[in-house]
Amino acid sequence: MAKATPLNSFLDQAGSLSKFSFRFLWQWFKPRYEGSEFLRQCYVIGYNSLPLIGLTGFIMGLVLTMQLRPSMIEYGVESQLPAIVGISVVREIGPVITALIFAGKIGSSIGAELGSMKVTEQIDAMQVSGTNPFKYLVVSRVLAATLMLPILVILSDAISLYGSYIGVNIRGNTSFNLFWTQVFDNLAFYDVLPAFIKTFFFGFAVGIIGCFKGYNSNKGTEGVGRSANSAVVVSSIMIFILDLLAVQITDVLGFN
Repeated sequence: MAKATPLNSFLDQAGSLSKFSFRFLWQWFKPRYEGSEFLRQCYVIGYNSLPLIGLTGFIMGLVLTMQLRPSMIEYGVESQLPAIVGISVVREIGPVITALIFAGKIGSSIGAELGSMKVTEQIDAMQVSGTNPFKYLVVSRVLAATLMLPILVILSDAISLYGSYIGVNIRGNTSFNLFWTQVFDNLAFYDVLPAFIKTFFFGFAVGIIGCFKGYNSNKGTEGVGRSANSAVVVSSIMIFILDLLAVQITDVLGFN
């Protein structure tokens, strides 16, 4: 039997993930719907991630503002600092950084949780008892991740801009109303909409990859650790790929 090459392994994983994704879409539309589990996962995935996402957003806005200030003073455009930070955070930095933090926390959590259930045969027990484990475990988590990440990105952007406001006033004196007026006067519809839409794809990627890695875990407890680690790595790479595609699509459509 021929030894598996990295390319063969990659193609095998890509094919399995595609099949897993199509299975998710099929199960999504099939009754019965696990509404209570979906709401519980929204709480676990969304609400419990808010402190980390909020802290990251605040520091991101504060540090970005303090780093940009010297360069903007040098070029004589310090007054445009709120506008530049606002556009940077809303269009690119906010969605991508939040998605990466989300992948690290939720992707690893889903991968480890489902991986543990797989190696301890809890998933098999659910199937024997008449429950649809894929519907209960995978569909609810993927939908919750897809829905919660855009909401977290909006909150993270708002907190990040507030951190920027504090950063502006550390060495300056800009009123609250003036800061937000400068931010929103320079943000256009084509800045907000593409950035918001791509966060749904980021959330779906984190959810489906985390579930895929956990649901197909093996080799005992060692496999659980590998599933969690692999979920974070692959999700992060997929976020960058999706972001690259989003930039190209928005450029073709004339949003840039």
